[in-house]
Formats: sequence, C-alpha cells, structure tokens
Amino acid sequence: MGFFRRLLGTRGTQTRSVLESVPGTTARAPGEIWQRPRFAVLDVETTGLRANEHRVVEIAVVTNDLRGVVLDEWSTRVNPQGPVGATHIHGITQADVADAPVFAEVLPELNRRLAKAAVAAHNARFDLAFVRREYQRAGWDLPFVPALCTLQASEYHLPSLDRRRLADCCWAVGVPVNGAHSALGDARATASLLAAFMHPATGYPPLPEHAHLIEQAFSIEWPTSATSRSTPDSPTTRWTSPGTPATSRPLSARAQQVIARESAAPPAASLLDLIERFSLVDALDEGAPQGTLAYLEKLAEALEDGEITDDEAADLRAVSGVMSLMPEDVAAANRAFVLALAHGALADGKVSRAERAELGTVAAMLAVDARIIPALLDRAEQARHARLSEGLKPLPETWEHGAPLRVGDKVVFTGCDEDLRALLEAESERLGVRVLGTVSAKVAALVSDGSMDGGKAARARELGTRIVHPRVYRVMLSHLQPSLSRVAGAVLEVPRAAEPGMVALAESVSPLPDVVGPRAVDNPPAPSPAEVRTWARANGLEVGVRGRLPREVLQAYTSAQTGP
Repeated sequence: MGFFRRLLGTRGTQTRSVLESVPGTTARAPGEIWQRPRFAVLDVETTGLRANEHRVVEIAVVTNDLRGVVLDEWSTRVNPQGPVGATHIHGITQADVADAPVFAEVLPELNRRLAKAAVAAHNARFDLAFVRREYQRAGWDLPFVPALCTLQASEYHLPSLDRRRLADCCWAVGVPVNGAHSALGDARATASLLAAFMHPATGYPPLPEHAHLIEQAFSIEWPTSATSRSTPDSPTTRWTSPGTPATSRPLSARAQQVIARESAAPPAASLLDLIERFSLVDALDEGAPQGTLAYLEKLAEALEDGEITDDEAADLRAVSGVMSLMPEDVAAANRAFVLALAHGALADGKVSRAERAELGTVAAMLAVDARIIPALLDRAEQARHARLSEGLKPLPETWEHGAPLRVGDKVVFTGCDEDLRALLEAESERLGVRVLGTVSAKVAALVSDGSMDGGKAARARELGTRIVHPRVYRVMLSHLQPSLSRVAGAVLEVPRAAEPGMVALAESVSPLPDVVGPRAVDNPPAPSPAEVRTWARANGLEVGVRGRLPREVLQAYTSAQTGP
C-alpha cells in the first residue's frame, strides 16, 4: 500500500490506473475499460461507522470484468476535514491526510470508475451509504447503483461458514488477504472473492440476479456535474443501547455504573470463549432475520473485548440503520445472538456458572430480558438433546433393565471403581446424560456398586431414586434412548423389568463390551478450540483466521483422537 500512497508526492495519496495483464487475455487501453460491462469493487476506510457523522479517509475501486480479471485498480486517501478516527484499525494518521484531496476533488476519478458499473463490496450497504453521503456533501446526486454484496452472497456460496467477515470468506475460498483494513487491500480481497463467487466452475453456480446486475448498471445515466445542493451533516445524535430506539432516554445512573465497572475489568475468559464459538449459522437458525448478517458480525466484533462502549453501541445502531433494520429486527437479532451463545456454551454438554453469568451480562447489554436466559438455555439444551437423540436404536426385545436411560437424564455417582467411574462419567456427558454431584428428585439414577453407603445413598432411598450397579449403568448407556421431548405424545412401550434389586441386576449383566455404544464414533467429545488449534499447528494444518476451526480440521482432529 505504501507505493500507491507515495506515488504522487505531497498530494500523492491518489494512485493512477493499474492495468494487470492476465495470461490468455489482452490488456486494454483505459479508455476502453469504462465502455465495457464490468464490476467496480469498492471499499472505504472511514473515521467511524455513522455515515451522517463520520467521513471517508480512504477509498479504493478495483475494476473486474465478468470473469474476474482485474482491469484497473485505483486508490486514494481522502482528507476528512476533521479527526481520522480509529488509526489503530485503518492505520491512517492525521499527518497522512494533511495534504490529501478532499472528497469533492476525487469525484471525477471516482465517477469514471463507478459510472455504468455494477458495484460489489463486502457489506455493500455500508460502503455505499458513506459514498452516497460524501456525494451529497459535495453537491452531487449519486444515482441508483446496482450492487452485489459479497457478505450477503456468502449465505448462498458458503452456507456452512460460522463467521462471514471478509477475512473469513476469503479464507474459505482460498484467497489470501493482504493489507487488511486498507481500502485497496480489502478491495482486492473482495474482488478475488467476487471472482470465486461468479466463476461457474467454483462451488455453487452464480445466481442469475447477480449476473444481471451488470446489464442493469450499464443502462443507468450518471450525472456529469454537481447539482449545487450540498447537504450539511446532521447534528450528532445521542445513541444508547443497540437494542433500543434512537429516541430513547439517556443512560440511567445504574447503567452508567455498570458500564464503568465492566470497562475497568478485563474481559472474562468465559465470555471470550463464548464469542470464539459464536456461529452465524446458529443465530440465523434461532430467528435472526435475513439481512442482519452485518449487524451480527459487528456485534460479535464489538464483544470481543468483553464490553460494548457507547461508541460501539452507536455504531451498532448505525449499522442497523444502514441495513434498514426495523427495531423488531434488531431485537430478534439480539435475542438470536444470545441464544447462539447459549448453543456454544452447551457445546461441551453443560453450562458453567461463569458462562451463565456472562450470558446474563450479554443479554443485559443487548436489552434482552435476562429473565429469559433460563428459557434460552432450555431451548438450546433441547436442541442439543435432539441432535444427540438422532439415530439412536430402539431397545432390544430382550431388554430387562426397566425404564431406559435417556438423553437429558441426570445421574449421580457414588463409590465405584475410580477408573470405571471416570470413564462412565465422561461417556455420560458426551452422550447427553448430565452428571450431578447431589441427589435430588430430578435425578434419574444413582450409580453405585454398594461399596459406599453414605449421604447420597440415603437421599436416594428417601426419594425413591433408582440405584443401579455400574455394570448395569454401562449397558443402559450403550442402549441410550431419545430424550423425552423427542418422543412427547408417543406411547412408550418399555419391556417389563426383572424384579428390582441391585444384586440381581448386577448378576444378570453379561461381560462388559469394549465399546460403550453405537454412538461412540458418531458423537466425539467436543474439544476446546485452544486444544484443536495447538494440535493443528503441531501437525502443519491451517487453522484459519484468528484460530478459526474449519470443519476439515475438526474432522482430522477427531480422527486422530479416535484412530488406532
């Protein structure tokens, strides 16, 4: 990026056309390019996320033909006539833009590249909102621009991707991202992503409506001069929680205390782990409306440091405004986000107190009623139970151990051989049976070999809780049945049990099988992301952006752990 920024000297933040000859193609003169059907891949770096208040500090356009061949590259810094904003993100300082042109001065070059071109961008509404506002400030009317948003298109081309930032999408199609968070670097990456989406031999075939965008763009007339109707910026708006209307009251004293306390504390490890496991797929499955991908991505990004500041809340509202989201859309997206985090918390079979507390904190930040957290966790747990219940075989006709063990049941262990107990507890959690420390009315069974007759056994007898021998329990676990929620309304036919009694049950069991049950391979334990990343790097495997865990790596890890 440095070469382009220095190319023209003191006001040389603007680059000239860069033609790239591609093997098998002929480079064309610049004058011919603008008469051809094409995509103009756009990216802007800005002083903030609110188009009515913030300004463009850098803009780039990469021109592609229909096959993805790069015809032209152009990039320039722009003097925002004010603070440059987040230098730590875009890398641009006040000194960098001191001699740069203002936006009105780059309009001729920009018009030449955008006129009669279909625009493509990652989160296109965001980039176009800033460009349109800068045109208005300069007294120009930006016409309707047919646009392809690669973020939205990734739902079709990359349906299983957990996160859909530009770096995530590029990684998924094998495109390197160089110079991230520079306008030209991101525009180049988006152009390569677009080429992968539009190439008929890559993944899913391109959508017809995307191919037709170029025809639509070529028929649009562009203005040749300013309209002299420049529009000043609107006054700065007081923004509050991203889940509340823009006209809501200022933050309460209590809310300000919470923000101050949370800001002073380092982000909790449990929250960071939940954000690491956040999946857009889960959020969409849990009711996040279509069109909220950009909002959800920004929300996950904002929470990576464990808090949402006033500025980040304002930015989230700005993103929702750019995406034309109604208040009910934002509320649904916030709720789906929390539920997706709950899915992540349940990935290992249980929700710790710390995770439950962090879910409550996130819910409060997003104006999601914290009282529904238990219900959200119940729903997420039911979904997990449903997944674990799929494919389980019915009880054999010779079943003689009474009521079966089911996914979602709770059990308690006491006594037992130490190694066998550890094995059975781990296998229970993996298959969806919750291991608790104390006996209550909700416990399905106490697993005991009779060697310890303490408080747990006494409590089980008091409540009438079933007591089973570890050998019997292992057989029950190997014939695990679907959760009751999966068979609600059905008539359950359970073979009659033999006479109860722990000794009789123990004597009726055949020798222990080597494998606990048919699901031992189908449902490997969920490893921690850090564990998989360490293993992948040690074995020379790519782990993606920010330690992202692709499905292939998880499969390789699981195979390595379960292999001979």
